[in-house]
Amino acid sequence: MTIARDRLARDTAALVQVPSVTGHERAALERMGELATALGLDAHLRRHDLDTLRAHPGHPGEEAERDELWGLTVTAPGDPGAGRLCLCGHLDVVGPGSGVWTLDPWSGAIADGFVHGRGSADMKGGTVAALHAMAAVRDHTDAEVVLLAVSSEEDGGLGAFAALEDDDRFDACLIPEPTGLDVVCAQAGALTFEGVVRGRGAHAAVRLEGRSAIDAYLPVHAALAEHERRINAAVDHALMAELELAYPVSVGRLAAGEWSSSVPDWLTFEGRLGVRVGEDPDRARAALTDALAGLVDELRFTGGQFASADTPVDHPFTRLVLPCFPGSRPVGAPYGADMRHFCAHGIPTVMVGPGGLERAHAVDERVSIEDLAQVAEGIARVLASFASRPRATITPRG
Repeated sequence: MTIARDRLARDTAALVQVPSVTGHERAALERMGELATALGLDAHLRRHDLDTLRAHPGHPGEEAERDELWGLTVTAPGDPGAGRLCLCGHLDVVGPGSGVWTLDPWSGAIADGFVHGRGSADMKGGTVAALHAMAAVRDHTDAEVVLLAVSSEEDGGLGAFAALEDDDRFDACLIPEPTGLDVVCAQAGALTFEGVVRGRGAHAAVRLEGRSAIDAYLPVHAALAEHERRINAAVDHALMAELELAYPVSVGRLAAGEWSSSVPDWLTFEGRLGVRVGEDPDRARAALTDALAGLVDELRFTGGQFASADTPVDHPFTRLVLPCFPGSRPVGAPYGADMRHFCAHGIPTVMVGPGGLERAHAVDERVSIEDLAQVAEGIARVLASFASRPRATITPRG
């Protein structure tokens, strides 16, 4: 089960070089299919029915504009009776932003032991590592292994949602998100919200005749900070309690007014609400609504809506994965991810991948080639252990 580091780095670079900002993933999925075929694996590109998905009561929300949704399924055939294991990786990425990059964000440059570029860590590198792991063990396992390369994770996970609507007959799932080689067993949820605060306009020269919407927003910001303190005051999930801030509440965008010499009569704010592990997202929405009652004129929840997810540390699949990544430990993650879609289908799921989360969504994103090799080798061990496990150790799904 040898992993060729040079080829792993080159394949990751080739995928990074295909821009795939959320909403425009097809070219990257096609490139991923070519990489899979070159490794001797079966790849199938599929277009999902957007209208049907948007009408589904479980639709997870969207933020990016799109008129199509594609997914790629890569299969290492086996005997389904020996089990079916899913690997899942998203190929959509956030934009490069307005900061100045040292190297072009789409360069895929290989230098100083890293692959550089947008999506290298989050999470094209981990997805390519999973692909190489599949190729390494395809002749050494009886179980069927399926890699789902999906779109739209960054804005709600519609790609994974669609893939599971098509096929959820998996015994377990591993997602190689950038986790620093630790095994994420619990992920917080995240809800996107927008609010409006209204004031009364006036000429700035007689500002006392108006009421500034910016001034009216300041108590809203204080209330959001207090709500963050409240939901983090007693974190009862053991893994999430180890985090410095398990359930962040933040405002990412503000807009106000029309003219510099006018008292602004409106302000809009957009932000993110952390959802506690095990908490119903509707209860999280209601709690934030109560916290801002009387302070805002409008509050709505838009875009991606991430529930939380949890696979117990003592679950047989978690116990199978942990020793396959020497030195790893079970941890919780404060961000939303596709993990929750699989858990919602009753599929035990963990996330383990390379380092680099601190550079994801930031300037000069990069991923360590050594980390990628360790991820590929660890996943290969998972696949081999999964195939050789006593069948009863992971409860078959009915």
